[in-house]
Amino acid sequence: MIYADYNGSAPLCREVIDYLKDRLENGPYSNPNAIHHLGQKTKMAMENARAVCAKTVGALPKQIIFNSGSTEGISQVFFSLLYGKVNEGRKRILISGIEHSAVINCAQFYSDDQGYEVTVIPTQQNGQCDVNALKEIINSSPETVAMVAVMAANNETGVVQPYKEIGEICQSTNIPFVCDTTQFIGKTPFNFAESHIDFAFVSGHKVGAMTGAGFILAKDPTLLRPLVIGGGQEKSLRGGTQNYIGFETIAVAMNTFEQKKEKVENLQKKRMDFEKKLKEKFPVVIMGDDAPRLGGTTFISYPGIHGQAVQIELETQDIYVTTSSACSDNEPTTSKVLKAMGITDDVGRGAVRISLGPCSPEDAYDKIYIALEKAYEKLGKIKSF
Repeated sequence: MIYADYNGSAPLCREVIDYLKDRLENGPYSNPNAIHHLGQKTKMAMENARAVCAKTVGALPKQIIFNSGSTEGISQVFFSLLYGKVNEGRKRILISGIEHSAVINCAQFYSDDQGYEVTVIPTQQNGQCDVNALKEIINSSPETVAMVAVMAANNETGVVQPYKEIGEICQSTNIPFVCDTTQFIGKTPFNFAESHIDFAFVSGHKVGAMTGAGFILAKDPTLLRPLVIGGGQEKSLRGGTQNYIGFETIAVAMNTFEQKKEKVENLQKKRMDFEKKLKEKFPVVIMGDDAPRLGGTTFISYPGIHGQAVQIELETQDIYVTTSSACSDNEPTTSKVLKAMGITDDVGRGAVRISLGPCSPEDAYDKIYIALEKAYEKLGKIKSF
């Protein structure tokens, strides 16, 4: 079996599995906020996890606020920056056209509920946010912009955004920069201190750790307001008894990534060879082909062949990929990300996302190529549209 949906959810990495076997067998189990010995021992392990996570991303431990994952983190940051503040004069939210729905829906909520104006920053054909367009939007009236939200790497195309440049622009104009790093951290090197980002996010299940655990990276944690009130946990920034074992697994996964950076480079080389072979044999389109991308992400389309048909063919060969399509009466539609890039429906409907990680088998791309070759040769004879 080849699992090629790491961008959806990475499987637990081997080091996390081994850690959990020992951790679940030997404990301790306690409320990390209790003052007795077991509680303090549990808290010590959680704080050690915070320190490890901070070290691997170039941050300070106090800048990490543990939570359930990126969606919660994004909601809390939007709430902290926007709720009840529109009358202060900063009434515009700037987001890219390729954001995850967690960002898009938050922006829409604050537009509907609080009266903010949402401006979508144009996307270039290569899948990157148009920095020049962003500069023009900000320079026209910087004092009206409440926040800028542009992700670090897109979950569909894997295209890496010019987040440092955007961060510098925001920093120079005193505008908070919210960057969804969910697909970026744990897949490629990242240093929060050098990023010019005000708020970033991590979900454990994207890095090989447990689902339901994650954290916010906050340059200035005092800007945060609690979304979950609770009993004062996480320095009163996120209530509720902490998922301490989940947080520990993030630390294990992040530390493992640090030790396997050479595998990320090797993965990128294999991906490039894989794409080269496909382009030489089939009239395929690779989204974001001429932009920097995550090492293990390929978003590919054979115009005229439904992406879901390709997905089904691969699944019969025990290879699991995803598409960007949402079906309605068997008529797949082009995703919002591809539409923002100017991708036409004949290409967009055929899109298939192949995403691997540093823990994927060495021969994964070879096996996927053989399977995809068979699928395209078969389906190419009976084009769907």
